[in-house]
Amino acid sequence: MACLIRMNPSHPFLDPSFSIAWSALTADRLVPDLELALAAGKAAFDQIENLDDGEETFENTFLALEEAILKVSLPWGKVTLLDSVNDHPELRKAHKAMLPKVSAFFSAIPLNQALYRKLRHFSKSAGHASLDAVEKRFVEETLMDFEDAGANLDDPTRDRLQAIESLLSEKTKQYSEHVLDSTNQYQKIISSREALKGLPESFIEAARLNALKKGHGTAEEPAYRFTLQETSYGPAMRFLDSESLRQELYEAFYSRASSEALDNEPLIREIIALRAEKARLLGRECFPDWVLSRRMARSGKAALAFVEDLFEKTRTAFVRENEALEAYKAESTGGSLQPLKPWDLLYWSERLRRTTYDFDEELLRPYFPLPTIMTGLFALSERLFGIRVNEVTDPKPDAWHPEVQLFEVTDAATGHHMGSFYTDWFPRESKRGGAWMSSMVSGYPQADGALSPHLGFIGGNLTPPVGDQPALLNHRDVETVFHEFGHLLHHLLSEVKIRSLSGTNVTWDFVELPSQIMENWCWERESLDLFARHYETGDPIPGELFDRLLKARNFGAARMQMRQLFFGKMDLALHMAFDPEKAPDLDGFIQMETEGYLPATTPPMRINIRFFEHLFAHPTGYASGYYSYKWAEVLDADAFTRFTREGILNPETGKAFRQAVLARGNSEKPDKLYHAFMGRDPDPQALLIRLGLVAKG
Repeated sequence: MACLIRMNPSHPFLDPSFSIAWSALTADRLVPDLELALAAGKAAFDQIENLDDGEETFENTFLALEEAILKVSLPWGKVTLLDSVNDHPELRKAHKAMLPKVSAFFSAIPLNQALYRKLRHFSKSAGHASLDAVEKRFVEETLMDFEDAGANLDDPTRDRLQAIESLLSEKTKQYSEHVLDSTNQYQKIISSREALKGLPESFIEAARLNALKKGHGTAEEPAYRFTLQETSYGPAMRFLDSESLRQELYEAFYSRASSEALDNEPLIREIIALRAEKARLLGRECFPDWVLSRRMARSGKAALAFVEDLFEKTRTAFVRENEALEAYKAESTGGSLQPLKPWDLLYWSERLRRTTYDFDEELLRPYFPLPTIMTGLFALSERLFGIRVNEVTDPKPDAWHPEVQLFEVTDAATGHHMGSFYTDWFPRESKRGGAWMSSMVSGYPQADGALSPHLGFIGGNLTPPVGDQPALLNHRDVETVFHEFGHLLHHLLSEVKIRSLSGTNVTWDFVELPSQIMENWCWERESLDLFARHYETGDPIPGELFDRLLKARNFGAARMQMRQLFFGKMDLALHMAFDPEKAPDLDGFIQMETEGYLPATTPPMRINIRFFEHLFAHPTGYASGYYSYKWAEVLDADAFTRFTREGILNPETGKAFRQAVLARGNSEKPDKLYHAFMGRDPDPQALLIRLGLVAKG
């Protein structure tokens, strides 16, 4: 990559090699390397700014700007990935030292008047007319990036906007650190196996091994360790018979980042205030109006209307499901009909599902060994999208942890190396929670016109292997793997020659379409047989068990949908109506704005706002855009109807989706890409039909 500083052994973060030497990326090299990268980026900007009037071309303005940004974004991308998968004090200290400088670098770009003038000068020149459609879109999108950031405002306003962006980077990083630290502070050590009644054996064994690893218990006298990691907390809340233990874990989980030095509420108020100020300076009424102006929703008002419309269409079923759950508990315990406690919801919901459908999801776990899931997922993708996926083992790839794997993706027809990706699936205390995908490197045109390979990452916090068994997943975990791989396909199969328009660089209410549509293949018999195989016998899921899975699919669909709508409504309300300086009660505001969105429990359910990293762990992130999960779910439910109509493993349909969506990135507006695949606008009824909330036809 000519855009980067040439490598020498003392500057590993600046190494342009496609194969990254992760072991060389030590904390002591972070600061000097990033200082050099920032200097190189600044020098590249100076070259553009110093062009003589009339000398501007597409190559020395817009493409040169993209190259200049990459001088910092590529090494910084390595830093941010390490920060999320291998956090430790030395790395955190170095990251914290450079974060303000890197944030200032990026926030200054669209406020740079000299750069903006050169870009505009070219956009009005004769050279602009000769560009192709993708290049013209790049020009248009880049100029809008500058104007949306305030490039056309006065000097004091631009200076303040730059300061706000730097502060947001700092505050959101602190928020994320508080969540990680408070999560890791808690552990519950249990010495009595009797106290774990109801918990499946696989989770009991995982808790025993976790305790042993941390020095608790022995082989003869075992102890059991529970944490607030989802792979420990989730099963405990779903299966433990002990209400007192569930309550203790629930209280600990919802107390994260809410006390003493790790309290995130002051940061939340500061972040909301800074975002609101930024929006006002940019001439918008509220932060969502700024965030959504170029997304499919267009405005906060439109996004809010979307959420509230789905709320109204879901509310009757939501109330009915909650009443059924309360009645089931009363009948099962011989008690009176009354609201459940918050720590009872998952437990009694799981029991009701088992009773109603005679379905225990743990029976599926032996059929979902992670290695087989990955192999089957690759086979499915090969059939649908015309690719080949192979693990790189010789030589063993350099990585940040022994569990990390590296894979290579090639085009099945041409053998062209389209990209590679790392996987890192199991939880560690040094690793952030959740599951995610990162677009590490986007390919660029080479001399022969072909794109250089893309590089990506997918990871999560799945249930790890126990003893000699492989990692055995539940069905929701399988959906998570497919979801993240969908994002990865969007990145790796991109054919857009402009990196800023490549892959997942699309509007956030469209970016979830490729990921969410992949989840559909986790529910089809024909595709399940490709990857759902018993880890000991190799047998597929028995027909009777599969039938029960399908029947139970929409169990609690209204409650699950309302949970997502709650997050979306909370997000929009905080950024449209909350006054962080005057409102004394953050939780009270959220409860008022989201009345009816949560089950009525006694005591009321606690709010996750202090550890909701989607909204507050990034200067923007999903803030004002959490609704997009449901927006994209409407798109994916509708788009999948073409697969069900033409064949879920039909390679021609898969090819059409690859060409219309996966390969196109942001080279065209998302509504046009969707129309190119479906031949029409999306039908919102498709989601309600899939969830069983309205009748088909």
